[in-house]
Amino acid sequence: MATDLTNREREVVRLISLGCSTAEAAKILGVSTPTADTHRTNAMRKLGVRKVALVTRLAIKHRISSMKDTLTTAEKRKRGRKKDGWN
Repeated sequence: MATDLTNREREVVRLISLGCSTAEAAKILGVSTPTADTHRTNAMRKLGVRKVALVTRLAIKHRISSMKDTLTTAEKRKRGRKKDGWN
């Protein structure tokens, strides 16, 4: 299941589990939004979920991210979101 994910799909799943939108994940990873969306869609299909909210649960379950994981300073900068109290 989670072992079937590519490295890029794992990165996108991690970022989504940390509260990033697909567009923000794309900015952080330096890819286009449609490319990040494709990685998200493929990861969700491989994980067997249809709702993005379930991605976070599975990211924690499969140790792609943890409850203590946060965005790095560089990731926060690249994301481009103003300080909003989330990560």
